[in-house]
Amino acid sequence: MKIAAAQLSCVPADIPANVRQIVALSNEAREQGAELIVFPELALTGYELEAIAADPNLWTPPDDARLDALRSTGIVTVVNCAVPTDGPRPALGTFVYGSDGELITTYLKQHLYENEQGIFTAGDRDGRFELNGLRFALATCFDNHFPDLTARGAADGCHVHLASSLYGTGNGIHERATVYPGIAKDSTMHVVLANHVGPSGPWTGCGGAALWAPGGALLAEADDRTTTVAVADIL
Repeated sequence: MKIAAAQLSCVPADIPANVRQIVALSNEAREQGAELIVFPELALTGYELEAIAADPNLWTPPDDARLDALRSTGIVTVVNCAVPTDGPRPALGTFVYGSDGELITTYLKQHLYENEQGIFTAGDRDGRFELNGLRFALATCFDNHFPDLTARGAADGCHVHLASSLYGTGNGIHERATVYPGIAKDSTMHVVLANHVGPSGPWTGCGGAALWAPGGALLAEADDRTTTVAVADIL
């Protein structure tokens, strides 16, 4: 099964513009034979926390009509965004849409990073789904710094760990280069990282969307400057 890890430079707080980018990258991945594509944290808006906190129109339920084109690409799509909840704050949620556009599952980020804690509601359960005989685990950025979360995925029989993240230039380059191959090394799972490239809120994404095999061997890696996909056959 081929999987694509995407990286893009989001248009700040512009869901339609970012959906257009997501559709283009999904088509590119599908043309390379990928059956599933993963996008970075807050791919629909960019990491624009002040705008998200101030404007509930930037919160997207899974059936939001603005996502119709995203759900119509014919590839399984893993996309992270601000998700409405029953309370006054959104969650940092990941939707997984099947190749037919139907919602497979939703995962809400459990470990909120610094100023995210004043804007979002944390999730309280792990993300899982199955596809083509494989079991997948979901995580969002800071989640991946908690070994108990990734260990639960391996113990639960997951074959692939999917991470929607934002790592910036500077120290983020080192974190990205150690955390994800480390998860692959310490578990029996393939690891897939989607990242931002270019400005996103207060950060500048360092790119390097990538896939690793169990044990930590690098399978595919994007550059540090372009909107693109890294594609690898995981099995």
